[in-house]
Amino acid sequence: MKVALTLYTLRDFVQTPSEMEKTFKKVKKIGYNTVQLSALGPVDTRELKKMLDDAGLKVCATHVSFDRLQNDFNNLIEEHRILGCPHIAIGSLPSNMRNYEGYSQFAKLATEIGRKILQHGMDFSYHNHAFELVRFKNGKTGLEIIYEESDKNAVLAEIDTYWIQYGGGDPAYWIKKMKDRIKVVHFKDMGVIDNLPTMVEIGEGNLNWPEIIESCRYSGAEWLVVEQDTCQRDPFESVKISLQNLMAMGLNP
Repeated sequence: MKVALTLYTLRDFVQTPSEMEKTFKKVKKIGYNTVQLSALGPVDTRELKKMLDDAGLKVCATHVSFDRLQNDFNNLIEEHRILGCPHIAIGSLPSNMRNYEGYSQFAKLATEIGRKILQHGMDFSYHNHAFELVRFKNGKTGLEIIYEESDKNAVLAEIDTYWIQYGGGDPAYWIKKMKDRIKVVHFKDMGVIDNLPTMVEIGEGNLNWPEIIESCRYSGAEWLVVEQDTCQRDPFESVKISLQNLMAMGLNP
């Protein structure tokens, strides 16, 4: 297992090619070797690949839109070939599908998409927030519906530790539940500021990291991706603290 960084945390610093070039070099200097691409501004894929190569960074995964998966599939696959990126994920399902029937419908659509992606030597994952843990009348949560009604080989899990905890779930339980169905895990810690749950640097909050890390080993996760949607300090300092704390726990980029 290796530690990586999602660029969503640094999204304000990757909106133009010149910003990307500077940010990639800073990320490498902090100590990361691999990134997940998310929330970047417009850029030619070959230019992006060159900037990443020049900075010494590889791409382990991406977050892409549901619209592109459905309507721009061939271009999307070609971009991932250029980047050498094997893992494609969707950040969430469309808002109009966040109901019992919608989750079931999405499971079928995600299976079709995931099977097509597998044919190109890549895989497809679903990234959760907290709303998927709403429990319906039959006792099932949205997240359970997605995973139970989709092909386990075609639709993998990209568990986000913070959002599982926020939704009243147990991150380690969900990671174990997805054994052999999870390649990428989003590592995000939860603390309390002004009596409210708040995103903090990994190791600075209250999640049970020894148990979470062990569950990742058990389940066969490959990439432990640092993410912090909002930071109370400079985002570059935040991702540095998270990496240092994870390395102190025995993990490496």
